Amino acid sequence: MAVRTSGERFLPGGDHPRGLVLAAGAVLLISFDALLVRLADAPHWDIVFWRGTLIALTLALWMLVSGQRLHMPARRRDRWLIVLSVIMLSGNTTLFVLSITYTAAANTVVILAASPFFAALFSAIFLRERVPPRTWVAIVTAMAGVIVVFGGGMRGGTGLGDLFAMTLAVTVGGHLTLLRRFPAVPRLPLICLSGILAALTAVAFANPLSLSAQSYAVIGVMGVAQMPLATVMLAVATRYLPSPEVSLALLLETVLAPIWVWWALGEAVPRLTAVGGGLILMTVAAHSLLALKEEKT
Repeated sequence: MAVRTSGERFLPGGDHPRGLVLAAGAVLLISFDALLVRLADAPHWDIVFWRGTLIALTLALWMLVSGQRLHMPARRRDRWLIVLSVIMLSGNTTLFVLSITYTAAANTVVILAASPFFAALFSAIFLRERVPPRTWVAIVTAMAGVIVVFGGGMRGGTGLGDLFAMTLAVTVGGHLTLLRRFPAVPRLPLICLSGILAALTAVAFANPLSLSAQSYAVIGVMGVAQMPLATVMLAVATRYLPSPEVSLALLLETVLAPIWVWWALGEAVPRLTAVGGGLILMTVAAHSLLALKEEKT
């Protein structure tokens, strides 16, 4: 699952080419997420348990080396909002695995691509931020694409997985809105805590010591190398890139993830998913390009 924000702030005078390389590398790593969940070939609660545990341990070690700490807001109400953010992020881990389990990988990543527009909608409602007209047009267009994908899933018997993906897109949007409310709060500690919470939630339903050697190997790659490295690389990349460029880079995940699954497992992209996904991708790309042009101006 894509990590779509970080604790770093964009530095206008930063090393732009370095940011592009880091963002591209992070997105390339993230694009294998759906394939690795498939290749793990394990019950979804076992995957959630080990994924959360390993990501938490790896990022905790990174923070210990780099000296990062979690700085909570002073007000009690704001602290509870940060706790809610961690709960949402933990739920995102579970929802992603559940969605990949019950629907086509393409459906999951395509519906997830609409999450920035949920964030924009929630920011307008809860943060009273002004939403530009182009964003409202993009929200309506992206929702139309999601409806097309969801309709195809209902006809193809994958509606439950698509529902998990839709819920995931909504909770990712809510999580991003809360992070926008507290830009100074470091993100990596939140991801670490969410991994612990996801593991604690899954352990009651999992049997984590009964997996095959292949499952442990794949989950180990996912939890120790792939996701933690992608998280750190994306966090550093956003110091040098404006958010519209990061959004454009993340579109590669939506394109590449179904390709890897098709290449390795022969899982084709459903026809309506291609139609709705194309609409969502064009919407995100156009919106990001317009935002980037406006930011440079």
